[in-house]
Amino acid sequence: MYGNWGRFLRVNLSTGEVKVEEYGEELAKKWLGSRGLAIYFLLKEMDPKVDPLSPENKLIITPGPLSGTSAPTGGRYNVVTKSPLTGFITMANSGGYFGAELKFAGWDGIIVEGKAEKPVYIYINDDNVEIRDASHLWGKVVSETEEAIRKEIGSKKVRIALIGPAGENLVKFAAIMNDGHRAAGRAGVGAVMGSKNLKAIAVEGSKRVPIADKQKFMLTVREKINKIKNDPVAGGGLPKYGTAVLVNIINENGLYPTRNFQKGVFEHAYEQSGEAMTAKYLIRNQPCYACPIGCGRVNKLPTVGVTEGPEYESTWTFGANLGINDLASIIEANHQCDEFGLDTISTGGTLATAMELYEKGHITDEELGDAPPFRWGNTEVLHYYIEKIAYRKGFGDKLAEGGYRLAESYGHPEYSMSVKKLELPAYDPRGAEGHGLGYATNNRGGCHIKNYMISPEILGYPYKMDPHDISDEKVKMLIIFQDLTALIDAAGLCVFTTFGLGADDYRDMLNAALGWDFSTEDYLKIGERIWNAERIFNLKAGLVPERDDNLPKRFLEEPMPEGPNKGHVVRLKEMLPRYYALRGWTEDGRVPKEKAEELGIAEFL
Repeated sequence: MYGNWGRFLRVNLSTGEVKVEEYGEELAKKWLGSRGLAIYFLLKEMDPKVDPLSPENKLIITPGPLSGTSAPTGGRYNVVTKSPLTGFITMANSGGYFGAELKFAGWDGIIVEGKAEKPVYIYINDDNVEIRDASHLWGKVVSETEEAIRKEIGSKKVRIALIGPAGENLVKFAAIMNDGHRAAGRAGVGAVMGSKNLKAIAVEGSKRVPIADKQKFMLTVREKINKIKNDPVAGGGLPKYGTAVLVNIINENGLYPTRNFQKGVFEHAYEQSGEAMTAKYLIRNQPCYACPIGCGRVNKLPTVGVTEGPEYESTWTFGANLGINDLASIIEANHQCDEFGLDTISTGGTLATAMELYEKGHITDEELGDAPPFRWGNTEVLHYYIEKIAYRKGFGDKLAEGGYRLAESYGHPEYSMSVKKLELPAYDPRGAEGHGLGYATNNRGGCHIKNYMISPEILGYPYKMDPHDISDEKVKMLIIFQDLTALIDAAGLCVFTTFGLGADDYRDMLNAALGWDFSTEDYLKIGERIWNAERIFNLKAGLVPERDDNLPKRFLEEPMPEGPNKGHVVRLKEMLPRYYALRGWTEDGRVPKEKAEELGIAEFL
């Protein structure tokens, strides 16, 4: 087999047993790898109804067949598990170097089961695997933990995926961090890791990923890198200004969520844009493994020194979303989240929910006591409550449950801008209705990256679509984006490569690396299989389509008050039935037997 090694590492923390899980190429041709093989293992081995924080939940950490190769952005890995925030599937994706190193060690992934009696970390050096005591690491922030493990192992080459105090304290939106500032961030994967008393996974390897046709692969990769470098976004805006190059673009298009999505234009957007960050704080770019884009930012701030980030989403969630105009405070808040191991989008989204609850009089000064009030624009909120969330102290314990549960506890869930309890990212769907349908139907909840309809609706990739068109063409485009993104995740690449590459380009790289002769349609069918399998998992976990494939009523009933999208709402009810039909699902959003049989997943119904 090429690309994949044909084996997963299975670690049972309850028993201490470590064994090899082998699989054949037939399974790889059905699921490709990473996100695909992970949902296969979860459906085959685990009841989707399990408590996400129980030992019965499984945590699967897995790179793809192109991870660790020279394919552009071939350093990605996915963390797939049942989310404690949403109660459904989550597939958190991260870059950096950890995913590639896991492939160099000869593994396609790690299946973590059970729960250790005391804190541990897993050390992998090629075929040698140890479960080591981590009691002395428990309570340490991310940078301290990484430094301690490297010193203990005695290797600078080792790559580490780990949790901070937020994961240890089971914050429902805790992240898994790697390489200091890279995060598998969304939906609480860090809390699942913490629930297993697993502090870290450290890995170093000495192997080379097997490639079917090295010469053809090298030439193909070179061609694709050139396409990426010649693209105005992937080769221009992203390397020059980072992902925060989007701040001005999204704000000018009137869908930059402001003060918990009450408006779509922020008056201070430019002052916290990628252009402003580059001018004031940037030291250099920081690319992930094999990345020709290099969108990562290394910044220097007097209060924290040299740090990485923030990305576009983090800039927004601690800025416009909270009415804050202080770029230094935003960078510092992002650094705090990296150290504590928190998802920035959910952290900021939860704080925004608290601010609106405070604005409307539901959270009172009497309840907060001496803690900073949740006033729009109050930077004290950032630095005080982020730490309280990570350690579940004081009001931070309520915030650690996420925005939806916080708002629900006050009888006003409508102030949580979330889907399936996952806080929404930095695009108001009233300004991009196809993107809004993507939020509603995304398997992991309020997520942008698994169906990035901002590309056609705002940026013009692969071609420009009217953001307020809700035709069948728009719905079909969303389905293509969802299936293609599932394929890219399964391959072990970054979705930013879609700025420059199309489905045929991924086919070319995969065929050269794996020695297959698949068509573009064959690969997209793998993506469709993954998407439908995740849907089946969610339905078994308790998803109710008429309740959960939905948006906050603000987007459905409150027209955008100002800006280019003034007067618009999301016409979800007009799009959703057609989405179900074009997916081949039943009228009530379920995967029928016929569709499951077509995709070869009927065994999981």
